[in-house]
Amino acid sequence: MTEANAIKLFKCLADKSRLQILKSLMQEDMYVERLAERLGLTPATISFHLKKLAEIGAVTSEKTQYYTMYSLCRDTFSMTILDVLKEQSDEAELQAQRERAYRQKVIDAFFEYGKLKSIPAQRKKERIVLEEIVKAFEPGRIYSERDVNIIIADYNDDFCTIRRDMISERLLDRDSRGYWRIFPEGRT
Repeated sequence: MTEANAIKLFKCLADKSRLQILKSLMQEDMYVERLAERLGLTPATISFHLKKLAEIGAVTSEKTQYYTMYSLCRDTFSMTILDVLKEQSDEAELQAQRERAYRQKVIDAFFEYGKLKSIPAQRKKERIVLEEIVKAFEPGRIYSERDVNIIIADYNDDFCTIRRDMISERLLDRDSRGYWRIFPEGRT
């Protein structure tokens, strides 16, 4: 289900009468007059709601003799909310562009000529700054504390705070052998 179709479905389901119609159709197929009687609504109101439900693929209809029988389209509802959320967003590239622009804005604000002017007070901005600094560490290499301090000192004199924050943000890890860069996949 596309993001646009999911939005239409959720908007359509945000109506009590439509939900009651769907609940009734879940029990058995029905025609307009029976639904109207059952739900205490006029046939015209039921027809209006059924049209909306048919447009999003929630119900199907079949003409039998004098009546049109409506059925619940179970396939439409077999998807979970998580399935809908996993679908690629129509705005994914636009969101990624905004994220890149924001990250660049933070980097431009806190770095000057490759040096960190100050450590951001806001955690999300500090994370961006730390991610920029951690790029100086080679993947798979183990560094001594002295080497880590020297690399960080190239960016800012407060290497102790930055080193500690890089560890707490899980960008660097350490043990008795030394320090190394962490990647999302795990320890490297």
